[in-house]
Amino acid sequence: MSYRTLSQFLQQQSGNLTPELAQVIETIANTCKDIDQLLQKGALAGVLMTSLGVAAPMMALTQSATAAPADNLTAAKRLNKLLSNTKSMTANFSQTTKGANSGTFTGTMSVQRPNNFRWETKSPSEQLIVANGSSMWVYDKDLEQATKQNVDSQVGNTPALLLSGDPSKIDKNFKITQPYANKNYYVLYPKSESASFKSLSMSFSGGKPVMMVLNDSLGQTTTIKFSGIKMNPSIGSSQFKFTPPKGVDIINQ
Repeated sequence: MSYRTLSQFLQQQSGNLTPELAQVIETIANTCKDIDQLLQKGALAGVLMTSLGVAAPMMALTQSATAAPADNLTAAKRLNKLLSNTKSMTANFSQTTKGANSGTFTGTMSVQRPNNFRWETKSPSEQLIVANGSSMWVYDKDLEQATKQNVDSQVGNTPALLLSGDPSKIDKNFKITQPYANKNYYVLYPKSESASFKSLSMSFSGGKPVMMVLNDSLGQTTTIKFSGIKMNPSIGSSQFKFTPPKGVDIINQ
């Protein structure tokens, strides 16, 4: 009902309405008149456009927050594709652990398929982990100790090997989930009961792995953030070889 119709109704029913009700109808009629004039001038249209401009992002956020997770098979294929595009990678890292052994470490890392990686902690203490597909060395400079371990040629249950192992075999060792189908964020659960961690999440940006979060069996959470990332650079084979310095205690596991 327009303001003109309301005014006409008010005039026709002036003898049948109480003064209070007549006042209410008149107020409504005047308000409708003002709105009609604003619409003609385009003023209200500007207000509506502004409101829509605020509402649209809010709707997008709501849709994003409620996006359904991808099924496990789709999640595995998507993660496989992302990791397959990483033939080699170098980056700086910041590793923060919260729990019984809290602390933050920084350093550099290099990975190259198949199964080569170098993880060098530089602060606050120095430690080096080097793997070349058949063996893995863990060298602690302060302790003057080097530990040698055998490494499975496949991905296995070691988080670091996810970036250097065979991506097509990941789903054999992990249950892979993608909580939000429209985001490159994945959570992996090891299938082996002997795994040293309960879950591992990986986040990608622009096709690059930018963060990993590890929840271990001791209740600790370790967050690893990568920066200065270089994708698919040429890395010399010497980066993945290790010869224990003289006088270092060697432990074979």
